[in-house]
Amino acid sequence: MKKIIQFMLGGIITIVFLIFFFGGGLEEQTKKEINKIENQVANDAVKQYEITKRNGSAMDAYIQAGLVTAAYLQANDEENYKRWKKVEEQEAKNVGL
Repeated sequence: MKKIIQFMLGGIITIVFLIFFFGGGLEEQTKKEINKIENQVANDAVKQYEITKRNGSAMDAYIQAGLVTAAYLQANDEENYKRWKKVEEQEAKNVGL
């Protein structure tokens, strides 16, 4: 009886694993992890911009604002992309471009 229960439990675990793996669960989890990484890259770029804004030249701030804009574009974050595009344009004006 114990062997039958172990066999059934093993079969159920195997089926759940196969459904997750082949049913798109792994793909969905991968997408979530990539999205997290992209958002973290964008957040890091914002922090770098803030450091540059405080300590660098106007050209440095303009370049870093462009990197932030690109990071949000890569993350498919349209709202922040638009916001940072405006910041980038303002920094361009500060440089005289």
